[in-house]
Amino acid sequence: MARRRTPPRPESSSGAGAARERKSFELRGVPASPGVAIGRAFLLDSEEISIPKQAVPAAAIPQEIARFEEALAQTRKEIEGIQSKISKELGLEHAEIFNAHLMFLEDRVFIEEVIGHLKEQQVNVEHVFSEVLSKYVLAFSKVEDEYMRDRASDVEDVGRRILRNLTGLKRRSLADLSQPVVVVAYDLSPSDTATMHRQHVIGFITDIGGRTSHTAIMAKSLEIPAVVGLEGATQRIYPDDQLIVDGASGKVIVNPDADALKHYEGLKRKLETLDRELLQVKDLPAETPDGVRVHLLANIEFPEEIPSVIAHGAEGIGLYRTEFFYLNRSDLPTEEEQFEAYRHVAKAMAPHPVIIRTIDLGGDKFMSELKVPREMNPFLGWRAIRFCLARPDIFKVQLRAILRASVFGKFRMMYPMISGLEELVAANKILEEMKEELRREGKQFDPEMEVGAMIEVPSAALILDLLAKHVKFFSIGTNDLIQYSLAVDRVNEKIAYLYEPAHPAILRLIRQIIQVAHENNLWVGMCGEMAGEPALALLLLGMGLDSFSMSPANVPKIKQVIRSVPTFKAKEVVKEAFRLSTGREVESYARARLCELIPELCES
Repeated sequence: MARRRTPPRPESSSGAGAARERKSFELRGVPASPGVAIGRAFLLDSEEISIPKQAVPAAAIPQEIARFEEALAQTRKEIEGIQSKISKELGLEHAEIFNAHLMFLEDRVFIEEVIGHLKEQQVNVEHVFSEVLSKYVLAFSKVEDEYMRDRASDVEDVGRRILRNLTGLKRRSLADLSQPVVVVAYDLSPSDTATMHRQHVIGFITDIGGRTSHTAIMAKSLEIPAVVGLEGATQRIYPDDQLIVDGASGKVIVNPDADALKHYEGLKRKLETLDRELLQVKDLPAETPDGVRVHLLANIEFPEEIPSVIAHGAEGIGLYRTEFFYLNRSDLPTEEEQFEAYRHVAKAMAPHPVIIRTIDLGGDKFMSELKVPREMNPFLGWRAIRFCLARPDIFKVQLRAILRASVFGKFRMMYPMISGLEELVAANKILEEMKEELRREGKQFDPEMEVGAMIEVPSAALILDLLAKHVKFFSIGTNDLIQYSLAVDRVNEKIAYLYEPAHPAILRLIRQIIQVAHENNLWVGMCGEMAGEPALALLLLGMGLDSFSMSPANVPKIKQVIRSVPTFKAKEVVKEAFRLSTGREVESYARARLCELIPELCES
């Protein structure tokens, strides 16, 4: 298989003394999971398996085919075992990541291609399989779409398992670790992350990977500090090097000097202490000292995240993403499947609100069953509400499931990526059709369920007064709003420096959205990453944002901001910030004021 290998290390590199002799240096990558980890490097080799080519007589071909089928069966058994473990520990949705692996094992086109080449070439099946697998991995890795490109690791992962079962080779498992380490790898497959223990894997870094990769998703679920996309890390880091992983900034320090080590050990203790202290206020209301009440909610992707939502003191769910029902599978989710999941969330969070977002497929998230042609600009293309209106058959199934689940709690629903009035009217029309359909069938739903629109396209922000007549609330999706307003691809690391939440244009746009919503007697929330940043939350509070939604772990920090700063102080910060000319100036000023007002939230 085509795979980068970790180069051989000199014998002296295996000891701690050798690590201390090497110079300190820093690497920068993509932040995947926040937190600080300090520990020794454990290099998970890329395990490129050397497969010799051996001639096989025609009479022995059936035996080679039988070995191949036995390896497929053994691999299926292994993956199902991992899937069962993950389902018990993290929930069914995380376990479904491995559906793609199981589908690959049943791909008759791939299997017949291997058997066909085996009969034609009359060589050992390991060699034939390795060649065919390399072709598939290369094809996936060349796809421009980031989500599909990340699927190359799925194919490679299951392929290596089949090869190991064909050759009898065994690999060290992360489950076998006996001491705390920072795992360093070219990539971590879902199998790797599924078998790691939080007690021994205190952090990890990888050469490749993006924000939508399985590695990043699992890191956040396991709450392990991680940095991905560190090109060349496996080439520059030796076994037993001492590492500092800063998962919030994307920085990794290799063999830190005494000053850096002291700073990050202090920061780690400070963060751990701060987390414990902040949890003490988790059950108190999100109310300013001068009596202004706001709502602090959490963003989730899977129902299994609800315990974390409750543990961190969120007052509900401000963004329940639903597109993950549609990924890593060959079929469409049924109404009953969705209904059961939505009902579970509604009941678990009652009486607190749950705002469910309708399917946001497209951009970098498409299920293969839909056979969607590749687009030149997928984030500007056939996605979110555009996709739903073009495929009402899929949209209607989800709307029915949401409506039916609405009677089990306080459900609200919002449409993503609304760019014009026509889309909003069309979506509401389909919703009313589904309500009437359910009435005829005698099925219950909440007729008063609030419906809102996400404001993440500049055109929607500019016609908010027109949209306001057709919804009960707005939710600002800053991740895309910033991307579209500043013309910055938020997953392109080459221009990441241009992605500025505190850019004056973005602040003016947000202030306008809040003002127009309030003028039309609507409440407005925010579910983008910006809402979970303490310094920026200070600005949002001053601008009058009604509801903040963020990752569960960020809720206590933002609650501390709300409970510590009177609104008149926050408005003063906003007034001064609007006199500044650049995003960097605004952010620097907001952080400085945050440290003055709430010193304990300053991390360094």
